[in-house]
Amino acid sequence: MSSPEPQSPINPLPPVVAALFLIIVGIETAFWLGSKGIVGGPGAVGWRLAAVQKYAFSTDIFQWMLANGRWSPEHLWRFVTYAFIHGNFTHALFGGVLLLAMGKMVGEVFSAISTLTVFLLSSVVGALGYALITGSSVPLIGSYPGVYGLIGAFTFLLWIRLGLVGAPQARAFSLIGMLMAIQLIFGLIFGSNPDWVADVCGFGTGFLLSFLLVPGGWRRIREKIRRD
Repeated sequence: MSSPEPQSPINPLPPVVAALFLIIVGIETAFWLGSKGIVGGPGAVGWRLAAVQKYAFSTDIFQWMLANGRWSPEHLWRFVTYAFIHGNFTHALFGGVLLLAMGKMVGEVFSAISTLTVFLLSSVVGALGYALITGSSVPLIGSYPGVYGLIGAFTFLLWIRLGLVGAPQARAFSLIGMLMAIQLIFGLIFGSNPDWVADVCGFGTGFLLSFLLVPGGWRRIREKIRRD
């Protein structure tokens, strides 16, 4: 008889989640080291500002492209690149922690491509919603719309699980409700910021995408259509 292989007490992170986290941490570390004059020389102090100007999502630029019908690749990239730029270390830290937590739970069910798709498309739709709904000229930065997309995917998985055991499926939305309540409280104390619209759009995108991206999703939808 062969002895069972030892099991690690810590489940490894899905590689795609770890990669996204390392990109965010790497960029933020470069900004921090530059701001302290450790790397990059005197010009490194302005790295964060330069990155915001070049890679943040801008409603003004989007509206200009929409009005003129000119979709420049360097500006279209902003729909994705803004998710990897943060305002400060704390902003990046919270985004990274949420990414690890939500990404691990979603990535253990979804494939790597599906997990990445949820994050990136939620970021894109979050930026689009931010531009069309708020019209704010404040640049949009941060991984939060993409992370909220992962929260939407996790909510979908919980929603399905509660339905299978006959529990109230509305309970699946308790996490997003709590997060929105926290944002409301912080907004009342420190002033509101319209980027919560991008987060909500990201959440909705992640939830809806999960119907298609969850393993067996297309097959289940076809079976439901045939039954109906």
